Amino acid sequence: MGAKLTPKVILEGTRLTFKTDIAFALNEHPRIVGPRKYRYHSPLISAEWCAFTNVPWGRGLINFEPHEAAQAMETYHTWARLFELQRYYSWIIDRFHLSTQMYQLRTYGVYYDFRWLEERLLPLNFRLIFCTRSPESFAAARQERLRVSGNPSQYDDLAQFVEEQTLLQRLVSESRLPTLRMDISDNDVPQAVERIADWLEATGGLWMP
Repeated sequence: MGAKLTPKVILEGTRLTFKTDIAFALNEHPRIVGPRKYRYHSPLISAEWCAFTNVPWGRGLINFEPHEAAQAMETYHTWARLFELQRYYSWIIDRFHLSTQMYQLRTYGVYYDFRWLEERLLPLNFRLIFCTRSPESFAAARQERLRVSGNPSQYDDLAQFVEEQTLLQRLVSESRLPTLRMDISDNDVPQAVERIADWLEATGGLWMP
């Protein structure tokens, strides 16, 4: 039996950068989570879950209102503790603290300092994948997404996504987590997953020390 695979990956990026597609593919890829003879529920979580309100597409860990800040920070502390308690397993996260920073800065002008969180994630060998695309490629990505979206109006303003990506680039550059920048302008999810697997393997991101 080989070393136990315990990758811990945070996928960040604005909408239409295919983070969710990549997350699902990573969570089933034999180089990432090992060969499987049947499917089972390894953790794939998201800060984008609208869990703070009892309405579809409501508020959650990214787009909370100022009066919900304490709830949001407690949620992040809870996630951090859960990761620490279950460190010898894989965790794939589709948007997390940098998306929160980006949204809160753009919407309320408030900066939430997550250095404490990254200091707890680093010993667990968490890695950051920053998914980006060229400004001109957003339109084709929107057409692809509209085929399946239950909330198509969220993709109306492509200029917003370009602005969000610019801010995320700054936040990613300030992160202490080992980072891979992934250009998904060609919409090639399988190739992106292989590149991520190569990087994780080359940098020791598949196993706990």
